[in-house]
Amino acid sequence: MSKAIKITKGVDIKLVGAAENKVSSAQRSNVYAIKPDDFFGTIPKMMVKQGETVKAGTSLFFDKKREKIKFSSPVSGEVVEIRRGDKRKILEVRILADKEMTYESFTPWAGGGDRQALVDTMLSMGLWPFIIQRPYGVIASPDETPRDIYISGFDSAPLSADNEVILKGEIENFKIGIEALKVLSGGKVHLGIRKGSTLYADINGADKTEFSGPHPVGNVGVQIHHTKPINKGEVVWTVKPSDVAIIGKSLKQGKFRAERTIALAGSEVEHPQYYTTIIGSSIDSIVEANEKEGKNRIISGNVLTGSKVAYNGFLGFYSDTITIIPEGDEKKFFLTEGWLAPGFSKFSLNRSYPTWLQGNKKYKLDTNLNGETRAFVVTGELEKVFPFDIYPMQLIKAIMVNDIESMENLGIYEVLPEDFALCEFACTSKINIQSVVEKGLADMRNEFAS
Repeated sequence: MSKAIKITKGVDIKLVGAAENKVSSAQRSNVYAIKPDDFFGTIPKMMVKQGETVKAGTSLFFDKKREKIKFSSPVSGEVVEIRRGDKRKILEVRILADKEMTYESFTPWAGGGDRQALVDTMLSMGLWPFIIQRPYGVIASPDETPRDIYISGFDSAPLSADNEVILKGEIENFKIGIEALKVLSGGKVHLGIRKGSTLYADINGADKTEFSGPHPVGNVGVQIHHTKPINKGEVVWTVKPSDVAIIGKSLKQGKFRAERTIALAGSEVEHPQYYTTIIGSSIDSIVEANEKEGKNRIISGNVLTGSKVAYNGFLGFYSDTITIIPEGDEKKFFLTEGWLAPGFSKFSLNRSYPTWLQGNKKYKLDTNLNGETRAFVVTGELEKVFPFDIYPMQLIKAIMVNDIESMENLGIYEVLPEDFALCEFACTSKINIQSVVEKGLADMRNEFAS
């Protein structure tokens, strides 16, 4: 019987526009893109040139510091642009897709315990970037063996994709992915499941734990912390459930299969639902005419941790949600919608508005900060939504002053920016806390990692 853990700190932000359980095929994208910025800590070095023809699974670039880690094309076609920014930084590798997909052929994985052979296969296919390492949140090192591998089987973020939908028909591939992760792990494969869910009832070989409570209960970092926290010197790997299925399907077929089911959600979506598409597809091919009129923010990911993308931008490598909400930068009359308004449609963590009396109310929120950046003072608000046995305020301040010893002592090895997303939402000082944590992790990795 699985263990059960209840999280009490956190909050569920209920938003308008959840995707209904309907799955359609997205319009086929003409151009696909892989963005190196999706891979924290990676310095790309190109393996193809503009104008070259590639297949799905052809390596496009590798990590300059760890040459074994390669990043593959999700489709076949022509490399039409290698888009660069300042100092010739590679921003995107764009592929004009063929009408008929062709694949690089790899030897299918037949199972078994030859770990190095499995590692080599996954590296050559471009599957390795799906495995993320803690500490630091970088792609895992193929030369290390983790203490454990963790999978959070559900996402509790606002408007996030429901794995009950995106894994429909993929459970057999998920099982193969679990078997592969068991071979890679030096310890256990842990699977966090939502209390009451039967999605993973037939999954064997994983150590299951039931979790309940408010967001961020679905964050894999929270689940690691409440089962077996990371100590200095330990390495833990994490994989998203949809990526486990991609790994399993690709290993079974001997092809890099980059198909993904994503949720299109948000208050500014006409008909929120799920779409099947391919990693790196263009946003417009998914959104099409489904966006409401007005000035909107399109987010690749969820509203708390996702990245802003343009309508002509591309789906992030790890994203299984596209969210569209109002930009909220228009002026508001202070008596009806501004700071003197009664707030009958506003959400607050500290019951500043009467809407807290309506427990099931769903909100239409925008990206407005509702104030300017202020002094970073002790309020006690961060601790209410941060379910780690860590002092969030003190850790953030230690990062800001680059106090390496205090950062270690305060638990930076356990966290990633996503774990502080609710703290950022709750912060009355309007500090961009996730960026602060990302910088702290980069500083720590530069200080200690080889």
